[in-house]
Amino acid sequence: MSVPERATEPRRASARRTPPARAWAVRLVVVGIVLSALNLRPAITSLGALLEEVRGGLGMSGSVAGLLTSVPPLCFAVFGVTAPRLARRFGPAAVVCAGMAAITAGLLLRPWAGGTAGFLAASALALMGIAVSNVLMPVIVKRWFPDRVGSMTGLYSMALALGTALAAAVTVPVTDALGGNWHYGLAVWALPAGAAVLPWLPLVRERAAGTGNGRESAGAGDAREGGAPDGDARNGGAPNSGAPDGIGRNGEASARRSGGQDAPMRITGSRTAWALAVFFGLQATAAYITMGWMAQIFRDAGVPAGTAGLLLAVTMVMGVPLAFVIPRLAARLPHQGPIVLVLGVCGLAGYAGLYFAPAGGAWAWAVLLGVANCSFPLALTMIGMRARTGPGVVRLSAFAQSTGYLISIPGPLLVGVLYQHSGGWGAPIALMAGLMVPQMVVGFAAGRDRTVEDETAVAPPAR
Repeated sequence: MSVPERATEPRRASARRTPPARAWAVRLVVVGIVLSALNLRPAITSLGALLEEVRGGLGMSGSVAGLLTSVPPLCFAVFGVTAPRLARRFGPAAVVCAGMAAITAGLLLRPWAGGTAGFLAASALALMGIAVSNVLMPVIVKRWFPDRVGSMTGLYSMALALGTALAAAVTVPVTDALGGNWHYGLAVWALPAGAAVLPWLPLVRERAAGTGNGRESAGAGDAREGGAPDGDARNGGAPNSGAPDGIGRNGEASARRSGGQDAPMRITGSRTAWALAVFFGLQATAAYITMGWMAQIFRDAGVPAGTAGLLLAVTMVMGVPLAFVIPRLAARLPHQGPIVLVLGVCGLAGYAGLYFAPAGGAWAWAVLLGVANCSFPLALTMIGMRARTGPGVVRLSAFAQSTGYLISIPGPLLVGVLYQHSGGWGAPIALMAGLMVPQMVVGFAAGRDRTVEDETAVAPPAR
């Protein structure tokens, strides 16, 4: 037996001993990812469908309602940046589990929190759970499925879009079925959030007992040291030299350029990281304006409340098939810029339709804006592709999402202010269309085939 064969024999024996535990753990992670993703947006779109009723019940002005629709990106920016530190200390599964519990508690409390301040505080609790889960989902995908980043990101994004659309579509009918009380219509979404806690509990217990299968127990190590289970962090965490979804290509080339070593990295020194952060921020601005205000735009144009909710659902449901297709397509392309441009053109066409004929072509505008909203799964895919190591993904995900959500905070608030003071939707829609242009520019730049490690590598000190 050769030396390499002897070296790999213990690893093979270990692999033969551990498949049953690893198989059940992987299945639980898949279920956990899907259920968690389903619950990352109903807190927002259920409110958008009932915004007029909530405003009336709490006595909100248009500006205060704009502040309410700005709370999600604010919480994502503030709390999302804490996710890597929490993951290093407790493990990603424990943090996501706690995040789902926070969503459950926040959704249960906010309808009866009493007044606008209490409503905002309970919403912030739910959004805190969403924030940390947002940041850690790409990390969990990269760690557990290093050779299927594109397809698993697509599954996660598809579930996220489905949950978003479902909340938009059924919140008004469910509220009507519960007696027309918006408190019950919002609180009902705590039930699926509670169910999303369950798949993570065995993984948390396993890690706490010290009997982890290697992936979750190595979770904190990924953030600290770059250890990608079942794969070398130097080739992007893939067990083989090439990943089917195209992730290994960047990692392999980068590993050759860096001599196989992971150099220290300063994420703020990467132009790609900044381009991706701005792209993420601008697409988040468009998404939260859409989720918070689009149903109201249609209602003000004379569309009935139930139909306006369905139109919002159509916009969100477009992400279900496209969120699965776009990441897989993006992972196979050397440059994702053309996809960014196509999505941007759809957004501009949708905004033009809302400006000139909001009710007349409502279904077409909903479809076009739904296609444009698929910039989110594209951004998540590019986070996985623009970093080749475990710690690179953690830092890039935290930086791009936290910075991006900070950028997106003023958008929904400004829309509310413009709506209140202009007395119509012309100025807000013009703002939305204007923001789409820089989104296309920075997204094209972020789509270039390079990694943040290569842009930020710090040369080791001379000996």
